[in-house]
Amino acid sequence: MSEIRYVRGDATVPSVKGVKVIAHVCNDLGGWGKGFVLAVSRRWPEPEAAYRAWHRDRASNDFGLGAVQFVQAEPYVWVANMIGQRGMRTGSKGAPVRYEAIDTALGRLADRAAELGASVHMPRIGCGLAGGKWSRIEPLIAERLVAQGIAVTAYDHGD
Repeated sequence: MSEIRYVRGDATVPSVKGVKVIAHVCNDLGGWGKGFVLAVSRRWPEPEAAYRAWHRDRASNDFGLGAVQFVQAEPYVWVANMIGQRGMRTGSKGAPVRYEAIDTALGRLADRAAELGASVHMPRIGCGLAGGKWSRIEPLIAERLVAQGIAVTAYDHGD
């Protein structure tokens, strides 16, 4: 169905030439400290600092479900902080993933990746701490990114 390329490895170290956007899902509470963001922060301090400032100043910016913040981490590497998770815990209201917000964020990601002429690299977004199902997220990526001609690589960590 999709033309998403699947590889084993670390999504923070894409081994392709050209401009790259590393996309991941963040929560809407300003929390940064578990999951894929730890790998991001080990490589670059800027995405976490930018996310925390974005959340802190949320009364005067677009921080919220579906929003995306693009942070340049290296000359040819951008990190897309996508708000696609309401809260942080799976509880009585179900998993914190918000598919509609991820869909909206992916549309914004597609526009920016096209502007930059970039490929997109990500873990299986929304499926870790957010509790989402890849079977629901993969078609959104295929529709919003792959169908627009943007190369997408999904990374499964481990050997």
